[in-house]
Amino acid sequence: MTHLNVVQNYINGEWCASSATEHLDVMNPATAEVLARMPLSPADEVNQAAEAAQAALVGWRRTPPMERVQYLFKLKNLLEEHFDDLARTITLECGKTLTESKGEMRRAIENVEVACGIPILMQGHTAEDIAQGIDELMIRQPVGVAAAICPFNFPGMIVFWFLPYAIACGNTYIVKPSERVPLTLQKVFQLLDKTGLPKGVVNLVNGAKEAVDAILDHPAVRAISFVGSTPVARYVYSRASANGKRAQCQGGAKNPVIVLPDADIEMTTRIAADSAFGCAGQRCLAASVAVTVGAARQSFTEAIAAAASSRVVGFGLDEGVQMGPVITAQSRERIEGLIQKGADEGATVLVDGRQSKIPSYERGNFVRPTILQNVNPAGEIARTEIFGPVLSLIHLETIDEAIALVNSGEYGNMACLFTNSGAAARKFRYEAEAGNIGINIGVAAPMAFFPFSGWKASFFGDLHGQGHHAVEFFTQTKVVVERWPRDWSRQF
Repeated sequence: MTHLNVVQNYINGEWCASSATEHLDVMNPATAEVLARMPLSPADEVNQAAEAAQAALVGWRRTPPMERVQYLFKLKNLLEEHFDDLARTITLECGKTLTESKGEMRRAIENVEVACGIPILMQGHTAEDIAQGIDELMIRQPVGVAAAICPFNFPGMIVFWFLPYAIACGNTYIVKPSERVPLTLQKVFQLLDKTGLPKGVVNLVNGAKEAVDAILDHPAVRAISFVGSTPVARYVYSRASANGKRAQCQGGAKNPVIVLPDADIEMTTRIAADSAFGCAGQRCLAASVAVTVGAARQSFTEAIAAAASSRVVGFGLDEGVQMGPVITAQSRERIEGLIQKGADEGATVLVDGRQSKIPSYERGNFVRPTILQNVNPAGEIARTEIFGPVLSLIHLETIDEAIALVNSGEYGNMACLFTNSGAAARKFRYEAEAGNIGINIGVAAPMAFFPFSGWKASFFGDLHGQGHHAVEFFTQTKVVVERWPRDWSRQF
């Protein structure tokens, strides 16, 4: 590949043009520049990828784990060598700042590093003499062909929650990028190609719903990983499981942060603002509701309003920019409509980011940081995932009321507490019903050696991405019970 003007598929070790009759423009959300054309690949091309992966599985699962991870060591080095270019590509197609894009790629590389430990991570266990002369052992073997259906908001990171672990465990893989941001994974797959992986071990198919459904329905595909909105996560999980596949489907969120009176307001404000407005609020761990308790109300409200108003918004490659645009014009319109919905429900728009125009980038999809004050806890805005740079403020009098509010929500992705009290922190982490808990942390993103947890409508499945959960998801256990009767006719 010499350019990225027309996005291509990567099937059975070869770059190939799609036969698609429909294409989408890949847009720079800050400038509205068309970066590339992306094909809506038909189901037949997914089938080709699945067949290539199935054929490659025979030899790949027999490749010793120590040999399999050598390709990951090569990939890690290539990702480091091309780190800046990958980060820049993320900013161009996704809109986040260059610093945020670099942070994303660093997390991606961490997962490759952890997956290099597969020779230890996928070990089984043995028990001798479960009965006289009988031993029992459990071994882990690959599931088979697996696939990832990726979101737009982290085009360089999310796939690495899954792919390195899958292939290190002996599976073969298919990736379907988001149709909005396919360029980063074009470059990632160029690097995968350079590692010398056997043909068919990794495959890339671009497309939309037809490609997704083909992945969910193909009999060779045995495991599905998905990250996206809750309605689509529920759909993917239902269709995959109906077809007898295992699935891990990360959905949406409405993440609360609780601010107690004893919290360090300066630190809390800085961290909460980064959580709410980083990546333009387009991440599943973004703070979306700040609940002030007791005397924290006035000081935090004033501080967070000032932080929102002063945040520098613009094109992510420009110096000093702290927040970029949202992904599409449609997203901007939806977010602005939800801000108005909050006002209609009685909230005060304390800081209004609607109708934002950034000099030199007037065509960009910009929504400045927005603060909704006195949001009705029972209203629609308090429950709806806005997925934009909007922070709702709710005030309560006790930590028990705050925890009750956290636990009443539909979602359970993340909940955070800001306090100087160890007793309050322990109470919160014990009682809060969310899979990722932060104590004086605004984005409780697990390191690669911990699972990315999620509860309730934020996750469908049993095993999450990353770490030991990924190893368990991409392997199936086999239990062997064996007896070797002594041959008395032979002398030793």
